[in-house]
Parts: sequence; structure tokens; C-alpha cells
Amino acid sequence: MMLVTGLPLFLMELSLGQYGAAGPITVWKCCPLLKGIGIGMLLVSSLVCLYYNVIIAWTFYYLGMSFQSPLPWSCDAIANARLCQMNVTNGSHHLSASEVFWNEQVLGVVHSEGLQDPGPVRWQLAICLMVAWLIIFLCMLKGIRSSGKIVYVTATFPYLVLIVLIIRGATLEGSLQGIQFYLTPDWQRLQNAQVWNDAASQIFYSLGIGFGGLLSMASYNKFDNNVIRDTIVIAVGNCCTSFFAGFAIFSILGHMAWRKNVPVGKVADSGPGLAFVAYPEALALLPGSPFWAILFFLMLFTLGVDTLFGNMEGITTAVMDEFPVLRGDMKKKTLFLAVLCFGFFLLGLLLITEGGIYWFTLIDSYATSFGLIIITLFMCLGISFFYGVNQFCQDIIDMICTCPPWCTKVLWYFKACWVFCTPLLLLFILIYVFIEMYNTPLHYGSYEYPRWGKALGVCMGTLCCIQIPIWAIVAICKESGTLKDRFRKSIRPLKTWRVTSGDQFVTPQMVEVPYTVNLTDADFTTQQWENGTSDA
Repeated sequence: MMLVTGLPLFLMELSLGQYGAAGPITVWKCCPLLKGIGIGMLLVSSLVCLYYNVIIAWTFYYLGMSFQSPLPWSCDAIANARLCQMNVTNGSHHLSASEVFWNEQVLGVVHSEGLQDPGPVRWQLAICLMVAWLIIFLCMLKGIRSSGKIVYVTATFPYLVLIVLIIRGATLEGSLQGIQFYLTPDWQRLQNAQVWNDAASQIFYSLGIGFGGLLSMASYNKFDNNVIRDTIVIAVGNCCTSFFAGFAIFSILGHMAWRKNVPVGKVADSGPGLAFVAYPEALALLPGSPFWAILFFLMLFTLGVDTLFGNMEGITTAVMDEFPVLRGDMKKKTLFLAVLCFGFFLLGLLLITEGGIYWFTLIDSYATSFGLIIITLFMCLGISFFYGVNQFCQDIIDMICTCPPWCTKVLWYFKACWVFCTPLLLLFILIYVFIEMYNTPLHYGSYEYPRWGKALGVCMGTLCCIQIPIWAIVAICKESGTLKDRFRKSIRPLKTWRVTSGDQFVTPQMVEVPYTVNLTDADFTTQQWENGTSDA
């Protein structure tokens, strides 16, 4: 998935943003018909920001609870002694102490009956969510320069924590069982389309494809920045980091399985269950568990902040491109960011009610599902066939002034992906997602979502991708002539799109000079005409 979708789409977004020097909406001056792609990206990013900061709020809560010994979700805590004793006596058929802490003390989900019964807001989480949005607001206030410097810390700190956790995990009894479980492939699973769908989700999320953040970040690059080099280094480094992180996770899960005398597959989990149930439970088994818990949740916090920076940058850049007055006036920009963050905070309160986890799971399942795939599919097809894949490749070569020979050769690979391989694979995944969405009920634990809940999720995904035909119709209606003429005009770059003039890349504009030039008859009669003729 990285080779066929990740690399090509990552390069496409970086190149488009850098060449156009614009955010996810304005950049579609290259093909006005596709402006809806930028609007769709903005909506996807908004939905992700809405629920992703809730994860940071949970992380804050766990981080605060980690400054005590024993940890409140461990069996050493007095409140959990009876529960853990029952699990030992009855063969671990009851919920673990970590699960009880997560469901009862953190979420309060035991007091809710489902989507229709959200219940009151958990005030502890509301405070954590408010602090999380305040941090994001302060970091975003001074723009890309401020957030860029902060990322130096938030992007490097997780590597230090991972190295420490791997070293600690390697010294634990049973860690090799976890590593063996992690590295042993089950080739039969390749026949399951769900595996390919999960791989696509991992690549899209980890690389930030289709959210608009890449376009926004790339718009701040120097025009001659080598985007091909950046694409290869970042994509490969990203996947290597994910693979590296797996050792930190499964070495400690292996120890947990050894302590419980169960297979590793029984203790492994995914999603919030891994980050807030399985792994904290494993950390609670280690000597000096509060220290390891603090390190782990600090790492989760920095990773979450990085993700939100990318999505928030995409939203703010898109809006400021459309309303330049916000960019030039610091007071208006501050007010805009404050209203934006406060609005997200208010909307996020629904997700930290007693039934908030049901809404969280609904948004997580549908906000970035088929809608995100449709957006990236149309982006790939639009650039390849409307803007022109040859023109796009030439734009990349023009940006890389000193393009080495290998760059030109690599572009042939990307061209093949953009035109054929990537759209085909995305279409395959999209068809599978629709089939799976129709046949498989949505669950959180033992709770099965009602039909109206799934319909609401489908509406969220549809809201994002339906922007493409809506804004395409708007673009066609703005043109004149027959329908065919209007369509042709709507796929042409606007005059304000970046154009070339010799070796310099400029935006066309009218230049006024403070003098006039008067021509005489001699200026016309003394010219030397080539071949003695002129077209006058």
C-alpha cells in the first residue's frame, strides 16, 4: 500500500502544494472543476480534529493518574484487589482491572445505553479537553514558524521513549514470545480484503494523505525544494518507524501474556483498547510502573499534538487563503483561531459524555472511511487526466532545477501509478468498504449500533465527498457557452495559477510604469524583418 498508494499520493500532494504555493482549496486554481476536493479535505480534517483531541484529553487524564503508586488500573491498587482475586479464582473470565478503570472511571460508559443516551459530560475529561485545545491554540497562534519549531520536540521525543521501552521490554520474561507473534506472518490473511483496507488506513493516517495538511505544509516550501527526495525519505522513514514501534509494543505484551499464561493474541488489542487498556495493563506489571506509564502517555501526547498540527494547519491555511484579510491582521487571526478552537471544544463535549465513546467510534469509523478514499481517488484522476499527468511531471521537473537523472526515471514509476495502479487499487478498496459497510454491523464491545446510527455515519462520509460534484456544477455554471465548452473551460487553470516565463516562475499581473513611449514613422520603417516579410 505504501508503494502503490502512499508514495504516489504523498508526492502528488507535496508537489501540488509546493508548485501552487497555496492551501487545499486555493490550489485548485489549476483545475477549478475540482475545487470540491479541497472543500472535502477541509471537512475530513475538521471531523478528525473534532475527535482526535478527545484522544489527547484521555491521554492527559491517564498522565495525571500516573503520578501515583500503585497505578489505579493495576491489581496492586486496593480498589482492584477483589476484582483481580476473582479473575485468578475463576480463570480470568471477568473484566481486568485496566478494563474496569477505562470503562467506569474514565469513560463512564457503563451508565449509558447507547447513542441515544449520551448522559452528562465527564467534567474531568472536559477540563482535560479544554487544556488540550488551549495548547493547540497557543502553538498555532504564531503560524507555521511557531508550530514548526515545536514539532522538533514533539517529533523526536517519541523516538527516545520508544528506544527506552524497547530496551526495557527486551529484558522482560516472555518478551520473545511477543516479538515472535509480531514478526510471524499469516500469509492466508492476504486473501482477506479487510487486511488491505487496514493497510490503506494505516498509510493514509500515518502519512496524512487526503487531509489537506500536506498541501498546506508544502505551500510554505521553497519553490526549488526537492519534493521527490522528501517523499521517499518521509514515506520510508514513516513505515520504518511504525515497524520499529511494534517491538516496543509486543515485547511488553509478550511479558503480559507470560504473566497471565495466555497466548499473545489474547492480550493484543487495537485502537483505543491497545493504547488505554492493554498497554497500560502491561506497564502496570513492570517494576517502577508509574515511571513507564508517565513516559508512555507523554509519548502519546506528543504524537497526538503532531497529528493535530497537520490537520489544523490544513484548516487554517485553507480559510486564510480564501480570506487573506485574516493572514495580514494578527488580531483577526487570533480571534479566528480562538473561535475555531472553542467551537471544536464545544462540539467535542458530546464525545466525553458517558455515552461519548459510542459517538467517538461512529465518527472514527465513517469520517475517514469511503469519503477519504473518494477524495483521494478524484484527486489522482483529476490531476492525471484533467490537469494532465505530463504537465504535472513537467511542473515537478521545473521545480527541481538541478534534477538528477534518477529523479526523471523515478517519475516514470509515479506516472504509471497516478494513471493506472493507484486509482485501480483505491477503487478496489472502495468497493470492498461499501460491501463491508452494508453487510457488517458496527459494534463497540457488545453494543450493536442501530440502523439510524449507521445512517448518520454514512451521512458524515457522504458530506465530505459530495462536495466534489457540488462544486464541479458551480464551476461549470460560472462558465459560458455550450455544456461541452463550459466543461473545457472549467478544467483549464485560472490566469492566477502559477505560470512559467523562461526560467522564472511568476504570477501574471499588470505592471504600471511612470512614463510613456512615443513611436515615430522611423521606428517602423527602419526595422529589420526576417526573410523580408512580416505578419504585421
